[in-house]
Amino acid sequence: MNSFTFCSPTEVIFGKGTELKAADEIIKHSGTRVLIVYGGRSAVKSGLLDKIKNSLKNAGLEYISVGGVKPNPRVSLVREAVKKAIEFKADFILAVGGGSVIDTAKGIAHGTANPETDVWKFWIHEAELKKSMPVGAILTISAAGSETSDSAVLTNEETHEKRGLGTPLNRPKFAIMDPELTYTLPHFQIACGVVDIMMHTLDRYFTSTKGNELTDEIAESLLRVVIGNGKKALENPHDYGAMSELMWCGSLSHNGLTGLGAEKDFSTHQLGHELSGKFDVAHGASLSAVWGSWAFYSYKEHPERFEQFGKNVWGINKGSTEETAKAAIEKTVSYFSSLSMPTCFTELKIGVQSDDTLRDLANRCMFGGKRKVGNFKVLDTEDAYRIYKMANR
Repeated sequence: MNSFTFCSPTEVIFGKGTELKAADEIIKHSGTRVLIVYGGRSAVKSGLLDKIKNSLKNAGLEYISVGGVKPNPRVSLVREAVKKAIEFKADFILAVGGGSVIDTAKGIAHGTANPETDVWKFWIHEAELKKSMPVGAILTISAAGSETSDSAVLTNEETHEKRGLGTPLNRPKFAIMDPELTYTLPHFQIACGVVDIMMHTLDRYFTSTKGNELTDEIAESLLRVVIGNGKKALENPHDYGAMSELMWCGSLSHNGLTGLGAEKDFSTHQLGHELSGKFDVAHGASLSAVWGSWAFYSYKEHPERFEQFGKNVWGINKGSTEETAKAAIEKTVSYFSSLSMPTCFTELKIGVQSDDTLRDLANRCMFGGKRKVGNFKVLDTEDAYRIYKMANR
């Protein structure tokens, strides 16, 4: 195991009815004026937003709210909300939703704390983030793990760029997790969440680092739990056991625990970000659409790693190293299909793309040739183009 530093300071409040504890948590962190961030109609229609507002009011907290967060959260909404937060003199940002809402809240916190800097500059690394504001999260979608992670992703709709920012300042002060809040999610959103949770683990698991026994065991067990409960959750979204396991797995998959002592890869995320940025497709769907192509393109770098994955996650115990590795990839792709998730561009509903478009995607992914991505297999622009081409069917 390599050396590492691990700090996951977010307080997790897990269980039924825990959303009513938000006011106490905000007060604990000296919040008095709260900007509530939420997504669409579901938070309003379900009565959740009113319930939270009433609890804040009863605790003597002042608040305003900003809604309309979309998947692949937009930096334009962050900018608008920053202005409102400054005018309101907000001292705490409360996210009510999934990863897109939480990432938006993180962006608002950074922008409000640094009014002299356009927030997008932090995401494209033209400015260094040195301070922020406290953020809390009430989770309603098990997927991104943003409620306990040090990362946040925003999309610039003007340039079609989707970028991630990793910093300890992204860690929320608390994460409230009530699995019952996920009961009304549509099939597609649950399935996207399952893929996202798996991919946050797989992009850490597939690394060139060896001898990381305990971390590997944690990652493999988390994957098995997600795979089993993902199907249960789709069959019955009111299955508290299944939905609670997915919710907790989502947080652990992205708080850093499943990759301790190893170098991360995250090639699939980088490839998927370009698809979301250009075509505005769901994040989880972009990942399932390219993972199989990435895996078949890359597995020969360390086939024994895919063999271990096949044996310990999928229970494949026959065949040579290469046969087991390929069978593990096929099992994973088949599992995505069983969730009705796309495994190629046609299934992603963007259609077969022109060669020029594939080249453009690859070029964007590598910042015009200024970077390479990955660790399991280091990818350059030509590699990215070939993977996109494999998925282009």
